[in-house]
Amino acid sequence: MSAPDPLLRAAPRLDVERVREDFPILRQQVHGKPLVYLDNGASAQKPQQVIEAVTRCYREYYSNIHRGIHMLSQTATAAFEEARGKVARFLNAPSEKEIIFTRGCTEAINLVAYSYVRPRLRAGDEILISAMEHHSNIVPWQILCEETGAKLVVVPISDAGEISLEDVESRITERTRIVGIMQVSNALGTINPVREIVRIAHARSVAVLVDGAQAVPRMAVDVQDIGADFYAFSSHKLYGPTGVGVLYGRLDLLKTMPPWQGGGDMIRSVSFERTEFAEPPARFEAGTPNIAGVIGLGAAVDYVTALDLRAIEAHEADLLRYATELVSEIPGVRIIGTAAEKAGVLSFVMEDAHPHDIGTILDADGVAIRSGHHCAQPVMQRFGIPATARASFGLYNTRVEVEQLAASIRKVRDLFA
Repeated sequence: MSAPDPLLRAAPRLDVERVREDFPILRQQVHGKPLVYLDNGASAQKPQQVIEAVTRCYREYYSNIHRGIHMLSQTATAAFEEARGKVARFLNAPSEKEIIFTRGCTEAINLVAYSYVRPRLRAGDEILISAMEHHSNIVPWQILCEETGAKLVVVPISDAGEISLEDVESRITERTRIVGIMQVSNALGTINPVREIVRIAHARSVAVLVDGAQAVPRMAVDVQDIGADFYAFSSHKLYGPTGVGVLYGRLDLLKTMPPWQGGGDMIRSVSFERTEFAEPPARFEAGTPNIAGVIGLGAAVDYVTALDLRAIEAHEADLLRYATELVSEIPGVRIIGTAAEKAGVLSFVMEDAHPHDIGTILDADGVAIRSGHHCAQPVMQRFGIPATARASFGLYNTRVEVEQLAASIRKVRDLFA
């Protein structure tokens, strides 16, 4: 890994012990041991502030939104739309109209696939992705290619788990219709140079979708600075509720896109002769949404913003450096993903021990990690392995927990030696 960024060294310090007090789930024991939760890449835990925001919605003012004139509906609508404004500011989006609420990052990517790309796709056209993508940024494009005769083009990754800008540029052709790229790899931790990729693609008039699911909990994201045409992420990885996601889309593009689901609240008027659709974002939010979940996401945005994402990024970078140092010293351990620019994800394999065995033994020590292919089977194939054990860090994790992780891995080594 590269030396610490001077900006991170100058970042405000995160008071982790105080932060941990906000997460009631961390107070419990697992198998008689203190819980060490290191599965944040799959889903993060929720602070009391988010739990209370959701509970308060159901307890005090829950109602369906946008169409009611009574007080509860007006209150719920205001809270829902306030969350949209919070997300817009969080991403530095130029307009709240560019923020669409979905069920998750997966649905946000599918929305772009079927509403933006599908109408523009013809046989022989190309969709460019990288070899480290999550299945949610592979499968929708494969389906479109099967339907249309288009071709999925893949940028390879190196032994370190990196892509090169030269490989990206050489694979963009006059037939490329979109580039889909994750900002941070959930399986490797690699931080991709998305701003440069957008610049390369835009020079060829190609749109770019960035999967930011692993980025937004760990670093400040500015969609205007990145320049992406679309940016997607999930609430549940950002310490918010499950069942909520966000799609940022450039307003000029959203206005050209047809709805991909029909129903209530996405229309201006309906008759049996014709339907007139609403303007974005309502056009893409058919039906009753996860109202309390969106309000909870707004609370999660408030929470991480108040802590300062620079402090979160610096804290997780320190944890990753420390974990990499300790785990690398353990005989028989091989770290998968050694990019120069990494976020708080440490994937590894061990001689003679299957990742599922590693996960089971660590769980007995109260250490929760993820074992499997992490919805990134092509990554596993690239490295010639069936799966990895993955520790992924969050803002509430500590160096003591990293030491417990290493101690438990040593226990696995001793059992399989």
